[in-house]
Amino acid sequence: MPRRRKLPPLSEQLRKIIEDGPVSRYRISKESGVDASQLLRFVKGRGRLTTDSLDRIGLVLGLRLEVDEERR
Repeated sequence: MPRRRKLPPLSEQLRKIIEDGPVSRYRISKESGVDASQLLRFVKGRGRLTTDSLDRIGLVLGLRLEVDEERR
């Protein structure tokens, strides 16, 4: 049986996308309506986001969830 690779939690993946992605935190905040300080706390690992905020950030960034076929 092949060994499964360990994926980071979704929250860590999102933090990396926000920090390293082509859209600035400022723009994400403005376009999503998520408070800039709340977004910063989330990125730094000191705060959480509601599912509503996650949905709005996902729309701004054009994100979608996908099943990793190797993990099935």
